[in-house]
Amino acid sequence: MDDLYIVNYCHPNCIPLKNIMRLPKEEAFALARKMASINKETTAFYRFADFENYYPSRLETDKLLYDTFVSLGGRPQTEHPLSFVLQGSDYLDKWFDKGCVTKIPLKIIPSEFVSFTYGDSMSSLKRNGKIQMVTKEMLIETLRSYEGSLDDYMNEITERYFYIEVQLWNDDYCRYSVCERLTIKSQALK
Repeated sequence: MDDLYIVNYCHPNCIPLKNIMRLPKEEAFALARKMASINKETTAFYRFADFENYYPSRLETDKLLYDTFVSLGGRPQTEHPLSFVLQGSDYLDKWFDKGCVTKIPLKIIPSEFVSFTYGDSMSSLKRNGKIQMVTKEMLIETLRSYEGSLDDYMNEITERYFYIEVQLWNDDYCRYSVCERLTIKSQALK
């Protein structure tokens, strides 16, 4: 279990480890319009092109994630988590045009600051009307009781959900991150 890590993918036109939902509403909408307009051919920004619908759905999802996490004993330090995936995802790496990849060892993050959902939390809520969240302890127990290897487990997850989404509820742990590939384009930072 010491080899587990969480991974954040960031498009080359963005700044890593940020969440648009943390901005005031007007700033979030302005940034979404800007990013959608300069990245028209990029899959990662299709939600920003429809921000009028995305924004309230994301608010609802984050509120449900927050409340569920608190009910499971979590102590979130922020209203909107930073999103990662467990062990990485080729799917998301392509989705974000092979931009910046940031990793943090899971073992350094206390349970009260990290939660997990199987697949994309917002899509799960839309599709199923609920989110299946697990704590770090629940996830570790599942991995320990699994008959095969960690790679086998992650392959099963990939086939069924694409990835395990990770919600990091305390930005302090970002200082332990390692950026494996940093390719930020300057136009996005202007």
